[in-house]
Amino acid sequence: MADTILSVRDLSTRFFTEEGQVNAVEHVSFDVEDGEIFGIVGESGSGKSVTALSVIDLIESPGRVTQGEIWYRNADLAEEFRESKPDAVDGDLVDIRRLPEGVRRSLRGPSFSMVFQDPMSSFNPSITVGEQIAEAVEVQRRARSNPRSTRSRTQGYGLGSLLVDSLLPSKSYVDDESMDRAVELLDQVGIPDPEDRAEEYPHQFSGGMLQRAMIAQALAGEPDVLIADEPTTALDVTIQAQILNLLRDLQEQEGMSILMITHDLGVIARMCDRVGVMYAGEVVERGPLADIFDDPVHPYTQGLLGSIPDVDDPSGRLEPISGNVPSLLDSEMPDACYFADRCPKAMTDCLTRIPEYELDGRHSVRCVLAEQEYDPADAVDSVDGGEAAGEVSADD
Repeated sequence: MADTILSVRDLSTRFFTEEGQVNAVEHVSFDVEDGEIFGIVGESGSGKSVTALSVIDLIESPGRVTQGEIWYRNADLAEEFRESKPDAVDGDLVDIRRLPEGVRRSLRGPSFSMVFQDPMSSFNPSITVGEQIAEAVEVQRRARSNPRSTRSRTQGYGLGSLLVDSLLPSKSYVDDESMDRAVELLDQVGIPDPEDRAEEYPHQFSGGMLQRAMIAQALAGEPDVLIADEPTTALDVTIQAQILNLLRDLQEQEGMSILMITHDLGVIARMCDRVGVMYAGEVVERGPLADIFDDPVHPYTQGLLGSIPDVDDPSGRLEPISGNVPSLLDSEMPDACYFADRCPKAMTDCLTRIPEYELDGRHSVRCVLAEQEYDPADAVDSVDGGEAAGEVSADD
């Protein structure tokens, strides 16, 4: 069994809005092992992207990670904080949530990196693609050469420094070595004529090429864990396949782990070793890919799989999940299974909060069906449009 590179425990993230507290991520736990691709799948609004942003410490106001631990295996980091923060260190594992903000920020790049959903909005339109990738390379190169003194200086490179570099040709944050590395990265991700393309601006790239460039930028720090948040969104099917193949190839070449965020079960089936299914901010089922696809327990997982067309029986009828995703406002969330109002197998035991049950050492599920058979005599009415989401009533 591979070692765990990342272990998320009881992670919760809230957004404090004028409408009230939004429970975007609710007591989420999962592990990512060395060299594996772990997938998180669910409908839009289920908390997948917020989970990824919480891991990489990119939650912005009015959001906040309110509880949980994020254990990251890094022997050097563990040794550095073993005496000053003993509660944050367990062997080679470090709970990065307990480390200073500057240290957590410095882990972006060499430890964790992210491929975002929309590459066009993630690149600066007024700077060449090569320059932007080279900046990422330069930050990591300086940090590696002098980690302690550079940590604050490179992270503090802001508007004033940018203006100086832009107006004075003799002043440049990026040196030739970093630019050469940027060209190598563009070549590594399959962009033709990388030296020429490095001099072009984001609007001159196609969607697929820009996604490749974003992957190149994410690789600048040679991360241990690459987080890919919907990496094939808005790409046509052929380009999607190319991007997925690229990620798989890079994962094998670099030996890194990937946390794959997607709503597409086809992507999960093609790419992932293990998977967590999210609904309403919770991981409702997780385990090896074969267990989730061949022997799902949670009715939500079964519903997701039942809504996929069967290529062996194209005339077969799809079985969509009835109802809507519930509101995540704390004041409107029921003290019950969050899926109970849509579940075709809801029983009276579902009207309380459900713990996570271990089916075996690697497959777990947050559902009473892990412990008992469905009993129609004990069924409750599922909501299907008429009642408010979250209300569940027992049969008379």
